[in-house]
Amino acid sequence: MRLPHPIPYQGSKRNLAQLIAPCIPANIDRWYEPFAGSAAMTIWAASRGVANRYIISDALIPITELWSAIIEHPAETSARYREVWYGQSTAGIGYFNEVRSRYNDHRDPIDLLYLICRCVKNAVRFNKAGRFTQSHDKRRLGMRPEKMEAAIAETSQLLRGKTEVRAGDWLQTTADAGKNDFVYMDPPYLGTTVGRDKRYAEQLELDRLTAGLADLLTRRIRFALSYDGMTGEKTYGPPLPSELGLTRLLLHAGKSSQATLSGRSEETIESLYLSPGLAEATNEIIRREARQPSFAFARAS
Repeated sequence: MRLPHPIPYQGSKRNLAQLIAPCIPANIDRWYEPFAGSAAMTIWAASRGVANRYIISDALIPITELWSAIIEHPAETSARYREVWYGQSTAGIGYFNEVRSRYNDHRDPIDLLYLICRCVKNAVRFNKAGRFTQSHDKRRLGMRPEKMEAAIAETSQLLRGKTEVRAGDWLQTTADAGKNDFVYMDPPYLGTTVGRDKRYAEQLELDRLTAGLADLLTRRIRFALSYDGMTGEKTYGPPLPSELGLTRLLLHAGKSSQATLSGRSEETIESLYLSPGLAEATNEIIRREARQPSFAFARAS
């Protein structure tokens, strides 16, 4: 079943959901996704009914406002996107930059949706002041309003009435998680937090991430974390500290689209860290792959 995807973030776990799925435990009361972005895993989880309630959150307030609009007011959200999208048909070449400036001044969530859909490779970029800086993709016009309307309507149908949207730091938005809940995390990689490639509105330092994970472990919260990875010879940060006692799986995510655009053929491998309570599911994956290896999974040494 093809799932709706109204916010097409680059790096979305939409295509990895089926690989992550076997690691998700049963009997989940509340499902948390505190680095929501496109909320691809929450959409997958809701489509499978894996939890009773869903809590999506993000430190980027316009994204949380966009999610509230998509879930609670799908028709109005689609109509506003249609208006912004069709604006480019009569405006000049500078229309994208006009919308970008307007968003940076007023932080309108529908303007942000248009920018994400129309920017280069759907790869969002923000500067230190939180201003959107990515340029427009000259080869395409972004998701058409008819497709967006369908995606928003389907997503609202999946999430409305059982989803809470929160804005804020991930430690605050998961503070009330309990032993019957599950937290899925897809934070910015270390490679986009330190150095020159700072692309997100808010970075997450490794020490702070590690301390937060240790707190979840102390509270016996079940969780899965998509974090570091590699493409060709490029590595997106070192593995998390072994002292946390997490199981690390390597997911073969297929060919890198960015490498392909540059004329290279490189495989993308992403890490999935699992809390100790998920060891049983992990072992079953390893046993299954040993019987019928597909090279989709590998257990890190």
